[in-house]
Amino acid sequence: MNPATPTIPAIHQAAALLLGYPGPDWPARHTLVRDSLTELATPATAPLLRFCAAVDGVPALDLAAAYVTTFDRSRRRTLHLTYYTDGDTRRRGGTLAGLKARYRAHGWAPPEDELPDHLPLMLEFAARCPAPGHRLLRDHRAALELLRLALTDHGGPHADILRAVCDTLPGPSPADRAAALALARGGPPTETVGLTPFGTSPVAEGSGR
Repeated sequence: MNPATPTIPAIHQAAALLLGYPGPDWPARHTLVRDSLTELATPATAPLLRFCAAVDGVPALDLAAAYVTTFDRSRRRTLHLTYYTDGDTRRRGGTLAGLKARYRAHGWAPPEDELPDHLPLMLEFAARCPAPGHRLLRDHRAALELLRLALTDHGGPHADILRAVCDTLPGPSPADRAAALALARGGPPTETVGLTPFGTSPVAEGSGR
């Protein structure tokens, strides 16, 4: 899809809001996103609307608990995208610094209390600066696809958000984890603490998949 298409920044903005932690502002945020997507009424927004329908009426406290289980208790489903390709290595620090510089080069300063590879931040950047933001998401395609597949395996509605994001990128999505790993530049780092879950060996993670 062409990043200049008006729908694409809208999808990225909606995904950024829906992937944020469901705190006290969640009901208003959910309503705003759902209503905006309904007005667009395009096939590309269908996965996001499915997510909105799936969580409609669910108490924010229940959504918050599910959010923590989904994203904070499994290394397979982290929202910090450089973890998928760099693991816990020295290389990751350089990648994070490069992301900050990339944001600043386009006049955007993300909040200091979140790492620059946090997916909602990257999607916010893509919504505000479509051309460089779309390139940034393309550069992290492997991580996005690995997260999409992990969320699909886990169950729950969040996989639809990643499906919508991946559908904004050129070419078909990989069908399985092995194909997604093949997209990663240079493959898994050798000096790793934490990348094992993205390979073929199962790892116990406390809360499951």
